Amino acid sequence: MSLFDDADMPQTHSQVLARKWRPRDFASLVGQAHVVKALTHALTEKRLHHAYLFTGTRGVGKTTIARILAKSLNCEIGITPTPCNTCEACREIDAGRFVDLLEIDAASNTGVDDMRQLIENAVYMPTAGRYKVYLIDEVHMLSKSAFNALLKTLEEPPAHVLFILATTDPQKILPTVLSRCLQFNLKQMPPADIVSHLTHILGEEGVVFEPPALHMLAKGAQGSMRDALSLTDQAIAFSSSNITLEAVQDMLGTTDGAQIEAILRALVAKDGVALVNLAAQMAERSTSFYDATLELAQALYRISLAQVVPDARPDDYQLAALVSELAPQLGADEVQLYYGIVTSSREQLHLAPDAQAGFTMILLRLLAFAPAKEGASPPKK
Repeated sequence: MSLFDDADMPQTHSQVLARKWRPRDFASLVGQAHVVKALTHALTEKRLHHAYLFTGTRGVGKTTIARILAKSLNCEIGITPTPCNTCEACREIDAGRFVDLLEIDAASNTGVDDMRQLIENAVYMPTAGRYKVYLIDEVHMLSKSAFNALLKTLEEPPAHVLFILATTDPQKILPTVLSRCLQFNLKQMPPADIVSHLTHILGEEGVVFEPPALHMLAKGAQGSMRDALSLTDQAIAFSSSNITLEAVQDMLGTTDGAQIEAILRALVAKDGVALVNLAAQMAERSTSFYDATLELAQALYRISLAQVVPDARPDDYQLAALVSELAPQLGADEVQLYYGIVTSSREQLHLAPDAQAGFTMILLRLLAFAPAKEGASPPKK
């Protein structure tokens, strides 16, 4: 008999979104259509390469695609682009305990001895599956001697072995290794795809959200779906399962549209006091001034686009109404000058006494400089 009531028993933690919603087959994979198409055709036609190299930034699906490929090769229904996800092999791969899928972190197994041990085991037939799959993550971290040891096996691999190499830095991989792999470059996720996926997940999870908040999370993820899901987990905890734009901005320390709008209006009005005060307010909110310069540059780009090529202007921008209002009030040459000042000064922020001073100086430059007037004489030397 238990000493505790059920209510007193510790509850199991819910899975983080990135693990709970990890794609289990190619059909549920978001993005990377070019990779899915190639692998699907190869599996359907049974034209498999012995070594694949997946490259791309963090969180774009390298390991996920590798695991789906391992399931496709070892599913009990046969080699297929649509694994059943119900047989023992599929379930064990999903759980990370399939004996014939060996995942090696090259960052902690960099030496030639580690690689030799791996290669010695490769000659043995699979224990439970059809193929023995070696997934070597961050393969660029291997030493040169380890690469050379791997190269011999890549040249003459056993028929039952398939290598999947994953890296964020393919430039560090030996050309002789690259030439023996079928290489796929995984793209960063477009913000629209991230927003669509987050909308689906939060709907299934029953979490209330504001659509602009998801756009902010997608932007903060910088093309990484895993980062987007991690940020969403953080936002759920931060906002008590009611993800608002204000909560996400506070969590990320990002600049909101109102701040950029106020800066642009003060700039048009040549109001230096307002610009200095706005920088101080942003510092109080712990706003990232580096991100603020990016947002300001983005707004100036949109204004220039509206001035020069109005028909190409996107209509989904957060400050679209402001852009339409300010475009006629600023000269095209002014906007070009402002954009140049912001983008060039952004790289110098780390040289300022502090971030607030550096950002304030950028605003003062925008206020102080003006395009040279046509016909004006150059300054005397």
